[in-house]
Amino acid sequence: TVTAEIAHSALDMLAVDRRGLDNLDRRYLEMLEERFNGGPAGVESIAAALAEDRGTLEDVIEPYLIQQGFIVRTARGRMLVWNLLESYKIFLFKINKL
Repeated sequence: TVTAEIAHSALDMLAVDRRGLDNLDRRYLEMLEERFNGGPAGVESIAAALAEDRGTLEDVIEPYLIQQGFIVRTARGRMLVWNLLESYKIFLFKINKL
């Protein structure tokens, strides 16, 4: 049986935080915030900045970030949802203080 402790340990080894974001998800959000001022930014530009394939972003990274409300796709490009990003930063700060 998989206990909560084993599950948390496995997620820690994979660097998945309690919101379900891994390193690439966090890099995507940081890149969109810092380099593109939150957007809008085209997927090709984001892919080039992250040195990732466009398909990886569209098929692997973005669906979860959109589902969780971190980003939106618009006609002009990808954009951060600022209020959720700010609450996520507060969440990370609190966890790191524990």
